[in-house]
Amino acid sequence: MALRPARYLNAVIPHIYVDGAAEGIAFYVRAFGARELFRIARPDGRILHAELSIEGATLMIGDPDGRIYGEPRVLGATSAGLHILCDDSAALLARALAAGCTPEQPLTEMFYGARSASVRDPFGHVWVLLTWTEDLSLAEIERRARAAQDQGPAR
Repeated sequence: MALRPARYLNAVIPHIYVDGAAEGIAFYVRAFGARELFRIARPDGRILHAELSIEGATLMIGDPDGRIYGEPRVLGATSAGLHILCDDSAALLARALAAGCTPEQPLTEMFYGARSASVRDPFGHVWVLLTWTEDLSLAEIERRARAAQDQGPAR
């Protein structure tokens, strides 16, 4: 039996679509410090498939095919958030904003023990930037979530 490549250590790997994926790759390098692992380009230069590494996690990216996959800007919404666990969410937030992301949620101390901010990239994808600040039991996270709901919308 073949072993999965180390870059696929996690069982679920996000695969996003950007109309102009080559531009998207360059943007993610600037905004999040991504490192390009490889790319397969079509003869017209559009990306059939590429892979990036962000904070040690693999992200797949390509140009949408127009049949099954689309891009959030075209669809008018996104159905998933992409989370980056990092050592300094404030620094990554500043980097992302400087690169051209727009803020969605300011840097916030979350009930589950993380400092979090959310941004939308120019292609419509939402990124959640997280720095873990507390090690909490699941019971404590649930308790805090209930308390947060009692005080207003849970984050």
